[in-house]
Amino acid sequence: MSTQLLLGTYTRRVSEGIYSAVLNPVTNQLDEVTLLAKVGSPTYLDTNEDKSIIYSVINENDKGGIVSLVKQEDGSYERHSEVVTEGAAPCYVAYDEEREYVYTSNYHKGEIAVYKTDVEGNLELLETVAHTGSSVHENQDSPHVHYSDLSPDGNFLIVCDLGTDEVYTYEITEDEKLEEVARLKVAPGTGPRHIAFSPTLEVAYLFGELSSDVLVLDYNPMTGEFTEKQTISTIPDEHTGFNGGAAIRVSSDGKFVYGSNRGHDSIVVYKADETGKLTLVDYTATEGETPRDFNFDETEKYLIVGHQDSDNLSLFERNQEDGTLTLLQKDVAAPEVVCVAL
Repeated sequence: MSTQLLLGTYTRRVSEGIYSAVLNPVTNQLDEVTLLAKVGSPTYLDTNEDKSIIYSVINENDKGGIVSLVKQEDGSYERHSEVVTEGAAPCYVAYDEEREYVYTSNYHKGEIAVYKTDVEGNLELLETVAHTGSSVHENQDSPHVHYSDLSPDGNFLIVCDLGTDEVYTYEITEDEKLEEVARLKVAPGTGPRHIAFSPTLEVAYLFGELSSDVLVLDYNPMTGEFTEKQTISTIPDEHTGFNGGAAIRVSSDGKFVYGSNRGHDSIVVYKADETGKLTLVDYTATEGETPRDFNFDETEKYLIVGHQDSDNLSLFERNQEDGTLTLLQKDVAAPEVVCVAL
């Protein structure tokens, strides 16, 4: 069965908005990329369960915010509702099906926003929470919220602040407010970007964008607290040029963790042991420039990488026994891709 991928992009050069690509498991190829909706710099997006609604970042006319798009009979998407304000757009979007909320993270404003939505895709801003603080790196002069998404059980909102080197845990109260219940301070200059949870252990993997490290964290689902137990580099010692960590994913069996390196332009592959600690398996070149995001298909037999600066997708076959990646395709034209979503 084919898999449809949704591609979020910048619209700074040639992109026009949100695109679609189809993975054909018979041919082991990605089919032609098509435009689904014209939106200004939809850099991150999420969907409801049946993909009838896309919730996306929008950045147009010096205003930024969030937009919902509803699927039409011909498979395209039309804008339905949007909430925008002056200034920079968010960089991350997460849909909460149980509560019918949408959460956004705003890097430049250093804040989280919570929106109410419904089955039609209407949007209403409920609350914004702004962080304070800074850290040691030149990119950490102020808070930079880069991720806000639910814990595996849905009880907490987990937030990564690249600017303050902190991971926040918020409880979502009955009166529709965010209440901080825990906070982890990591090493100065780490730059927490994204976090991914093991599906089999009470462990999470935190990607440090600025340090090019993955931090292995024990997670207490009762309190929302994290405890560090391992730090491992995402790049080889001999790489001395620029690198910025980007996306991180965990296989559904919990055995392998993957991260994308911008600069080294690679996917790092780790194997997780019975405690969740990681050992390096391999570095795989992504065959493009600036692999901002990647994702598995539904079967996890394939891994698809989107490149921001070389305007292409790369397709890899994933060995589910040892975690390694084999290149299948690298020349699929796709403009300014920064998000690969199922």
